[in-house]
Amino acid sequence: MDISQFKAGRQVNQYQYKSFLPEFINREWILSNPEISTLLEEATLKLGALDAFSMIVPDVDTFIRMHIVKEATKSSKIEGTQTHIEEAILKERDINPEKRDDWQEVQNYIEAMNNAIDELTHLPLSSRLFRKTHSILMQGVRGKYKQPGEYRKSQNWIGGSSLKDAIFIPPPWEEVGNLMSDLENFINNEQINVPHLIRIAIAHYQFETIHPFLDGNGRLGRLMITLYLVSHKILQQPTLYLSDFFEKNKALYYDNLTVVRTKDNLTQWIRFFLVAVVETARNGADTFKEILSLRKEIEDKRIITLGKRIPLAKEFIIYLYKNPVVTALGVEEDLKVSKQTANTLIKDFQRLEILREHTGFKRNRIFVFDEYIKLFN
Repeated sequence: MDISQFKAGRQVNQYQYKSFLPEFINREWILSNPEISTLLEEATLKLGALDAFSMIVPDVDTFIRMHIVKEATKSSKIEGTQTHIEEAILKERDINPEKRDDWQEVQNYIEAMNNAIDELTHLPLSSRLFRKTHSILMQGVRGKYKQPGEYRKSQNWIGGSSLKDAIFIPPPWEEVGNLMSDLENFINNEQINVPHLIRIAIAHYQFETIHPFLDGNGRLGRLMITLYLVSHKILQQPTLYLSDFFEKNKALYYDNLTVVRTKDNLTQWIRFFLVAVVETARNGADTFKEILSLRKEIEDKRIITLGKRIPLAKEFIIYLYKNPVVTALGVEEDLKVSKQTANTLIKDFQRLEILREHTGFKRNRIFVFDEYIKLFN
């Protein structure tokens, strides 16, 4: 089917309300719009450049953690949490009790992403993986009583206080199983010729329209984009995360999903999605370049001045690439050094202008690797 001929679905009568029943998507799709074809080519090239860059960065896994932390904070922010990157990196004991619920949602996202990436080594991107990942997202946070890891057995809605004033009502729960089966087949169907970025754009739209869980659909639907690219070897490392773009353009993100359902305009959603890939992949490659430049400057010009403490300082800077917000106690515990050594390291790194004390307190002080964090902000 030509994407321009797409029919999103239809409204179906329920008791005192109407819900939206989407059409199945597991079919071959044809691109006839020259603008979309050009955007697809640009997005594919930018994604390839990002992937190539990640392959040449030494110890790339060290820096992937910060990409995941950024994605977790941005995706959760779309849903209303207020945790920032600097807070997401801290241990729970260092978080203000009033902010721990939001902090935990971000931690769950990080754990869910890491676990799902591991699971992809022996599981396809499937309902089984969706449910398992969802159960991790929901553990101990808002929505923990809303059937974590299980497709819904009741009607949900988006916007409004009830079904009567909802902005959008997804399909009846009885249809979720068949719709998700169709989505899973589409994602993994090797018998149809659909470019990967077009396929995951359509799949993300469909997932958000089905809204198969009672809560957490937005986070899981966005996480699914990266999982798809990794599972199909488009990316060797999980380096593309679109939530930052979606969060900065939140109104457009929702509007472009809505216009598919209301006006059958799948082309506009795909256009928006491909622009997100272009911008995010370009920014991701630039971030890797800046990381390499900063790393070289710090290790070749600053740490080299520490004399006999250089070996431990190199270990510490690698630790900071994964944990750029630290406390003296955290350094002592994680690096397994004495309290005195931990404090000496921190003082050295303050003097070298690598770390900055954040709180202004004399106790319970927090130290931030500002130059590095700014690369992700």
